Amino acid sequence: MRSRTFLKAEQASLLWDVPGLLAGVDEAGRGPLAGPVVAAAVILDDKHPIRGLADSKTLTALQRERLNDQILARALCCSVAHASVEEIDTHNILQATMLAMRRAVEGLRLKPAKVLVDGNRLPVLDVLAEAIVKGDSRVKAISAASILAKVHRDRLCQQLHDEFPHYGFAGHKGYGTPEHLDALLRHGACVHHRRSFSPVAAALARGAVVQVQISA
Repeated sequence: MRSRTFLKAEQASLLWDVPGLLAGVDEAGRGPLAGPVVAAAVILDDKHPIRGLADSKTLTALQRERLNDQILARALCCSVAHASVEEIDTHNILQATMLAMRRAVEGLRLKPAKVLVDGNRLPVLDVLAEAIVKGDSRVKAISAASILAKVHRDRLCQQLHDEFPHYGFAGHKGYGTPEHLDALLRHGACVHHRRSFSPVAAALARGAVVQVQISA
């Protein structure tokens, strides 16, 4: 078994071991109770660097929006894809995330020589790929992908809010906040909720009990 020190050194060297285009991949929306999981793939242009790239979770909404526009304008190519709620409920969230990531890479206009993916798991790809733990804060291309995925999903949540305003999607972005769980209890689930997630199932079960008690 290779030592942890050797693995870190090997990982660092792999970032530069393949000539050609490098793509970064990240996702947004694994934890929420509603909406698709979104993935993005980005190939940055070294001739047009973008300042301020960082893990999307460390940036404000305004910073993400500004960087999102710069990435779309300056990157060599970008691709955003998603896996639907139905696919999440059918395959589980991990497999759906891998599916969204694969679709994002396949959607790139240019084929990368290597793909760097945030985290410790890799989707099935037809190119060389490496998983980078905390890659969204260590690799600029992954940082860019995290920003595109986050902004895209936040915009989707605004659309869900416009369609179902009583759930408050614009605020909690589908996460299991007290407000969201209370709305599930009062209104049941809409078509965008992930019924395979235990908080949704539990809230629906409690709601059914309440309805039975009221009608009785």
